[in-house]
Order: sequence, then structure tokens, then C-alpha cells
Amino acid sequence: MSLHHRLLLLVSVLFLLGGCSLPKIIVYKDPLTPEEHINLGVTYEKQGKYDLAIEQYREAASELDIAYYYLGNAYFKKGKYKEAERCYKKMLSRHPDHADTLNNLAWLYFKTDKNLDTAEMLVRKAIKLNPSRNRIYMDTLENIIKLKGAQ
Repeated sequence: MSLHHRLLLLVSVLFLLGGCSLPKIIVYKDPLTPEEHINLGVTYEKQGKYDLAIEQYREAASELDIAYYYLGNAYFKKGKYKEAERCYKKMLSRHPDHADTLNNLAWLYFKTDKNLDTAEMLVRKAIKLNPSRNRIYMDTLENIIKLKGAQ
């Protein structure tokens, strides 16, 4: 029986024994792994619950650098571009060759119409690093080039 199921059973028994009030349970150790926090965050993000997703990614960030990539994505979707940029840069400071983060930071610069030369450099690096996602990255690059040409 999993820890989660044991806790539910314990709460149910204590609820029945104690009448109508729920017992106070203090959890000293987080029962979720950092990976589980990220998975839960992804689920919240897909549901549009960005604040809950951010909470989960923050829980994972102390142990998993990839959480900064996910944090950046959630902040971006909330329109909090400065926070998204900060998270993407933190991820890249630890993993400078993470192609999806390079692409997403480039897309952020495109959407905010700033640092377009840097954005182009970032996405070109992503294309070289991960050619299997070339179609996605090329879309970012084409949009950046088009915007730069319109200026």
C-alpha cells in the first residue's frame, strides 16, 4: 500500500473515531519526489492552473535544474515575462546546451520584441544542438527574421 493510501486510511479512521473534526496532520517530509512535483506541475499547467504549477516547479527546483525550464514556461504563459526570462537564464547558466530553453528564451524575446539579435543567435544554437526539433525551432527563427526585417 502506498504512502498516500496509508495516509488516506489513517485520516479516515481518525475522522470516524474523533467525531466530526478532522485531525491535524503535520507532514515533516515531502512525500513527493522532485520528479513527481514536476509531473504534477505539468498537469496543472495543462489545466491552465499556472499558479499551482509554479508552486510545484518551485518545490522541484531545489533538486532538479530542469524545473527552471518549466517555471519559465509557466511564467511565460501567465504573461510574466521578466520572471520567465530569469528562469530560462538560470536554466541556461547551468545547462547552456538545453535546446528547448534556448528556443523558448528566443521566443520570449520575439514576443516582447526585444533582443532580436540575441534571440536569433539562441534559436540557431538550438537548431544545431537538437535537429530533431528543427520544425519547431525553425518556426521561431522565421518569426524572428520576419520581425527583424519589418523594423
